[in-house]
Amino acid sequence: MSIVTKSIVNADAEARYLSPGELERIKNFVTSGDRRLRIAQTLTDSRERIVKQAGDQLFQKRPDVVSPGGNAYGEEMTATCLRDLDYYLRLITYGVVAGDVTPIEEIGVVGVREMYKSLGTPVDGVIEGVRGLKSAASSLLSGEDAAEAGSYFDYLIGAMQ
Repeated sequence: MSIVTKSIVNADAEARYLSPGELERIKNFVTSGDRRLRIAQTLTDSRERIVKQAGDQLFQKRPDVVSPGGNAYGEEMTATCLRDLDYYLRLITYGVVAGDVTPIEEIGVVGVREMYKSLGTPVDGVIEGVRGLKSAASSLLSGEDAAEAGSYFDYLIGAMQ
């Protein structure tokens, strides 16, 4: 839910007008829209590169994942791992566009630890992959944009721990 929607829902629930603080947050949200869209566009346009770099970093740091018996062993399982990284990058773009972590939380975090546990997938390996996504994405963004996007990656990492 965007800051605009949250503010309106909260104000309406209390049968009041938007407060000066809420209006200021909405103003900041609107004025940062071009930057957030630029970040999301860069991540979207570079997704294959970002996912490949993140996968390479993960497999280098965690060779057990791609070794016999590992969760990404074999061509099909490696592709599944990269597909999951692509999924998390997509969730990050949703958060960036919304200016809020709610899409990440509601779409991608609820139940993720339980799902990976039931599949026998080490969550710490997934987290390492998301760290790789952050690193690869940050290298394509300016300092300010990397910091903005980085907060969403950090949220996802924290939620998975």
